[in-house]
Amino acid sequence: MELLVKKAKRGDAEALISLIEQNKQSMYKVARGFLDNPEDVADAMSQTVLDCYEKIGSLRQNAYFKTWMIRILINNCKDILGKQKRSVSMEEVPEPESRTDNGGREFKELIEPLNARDRSIFTLFYVYGMKVREIAAYMDMKETTVATRLKRGREALREEMAGSRE
Repeated sequence: MELLVKKAKRGDAEALISLIEQNKQSMYKVARGFLDNPEDVADAMSQTVLDCYEKIGSLRQNAYFKTWMIRILINNCKDILGKQKRSVSMEEVPEPESRTDNGGREFKELIEPLNARDRSIFTLFYVYGMKVREIAAYMDMKETTVATRLKRGREALREEMAGSRE
């Protein structure tokens, strides 16, 4: 195996393919331990092959190729799991009810003056009932940023509504 690693480090793609083939079963078992979805397992494995090809030169000790490759695979599995936590499937999100304020305006119409990001935050908070923490994770923002945007958005809408009543 060390001979194949040396060849792979010198740019021999066939040697790297042989190494991957020898370890394919172990890679699958590790990835399957982390991920439930077979497509995610395949994604993690293919990303690992690509990473190994690109970073084979960074392997310090040839004898530890398998350990190095499995560590890359585990990191790729964790990345996939992290992305799944931050994303919300549209199937999981319930259809919003039509909401109106006291003046009879639709919710979408009411939040129209806000910028797109703030409209998204308002929709997730008021229509879908998500918590600030969940919105922050979903939108990759700090919780304080989400809370501040909600507060400023409410103030802007209050001013807008006061101006439209006069």
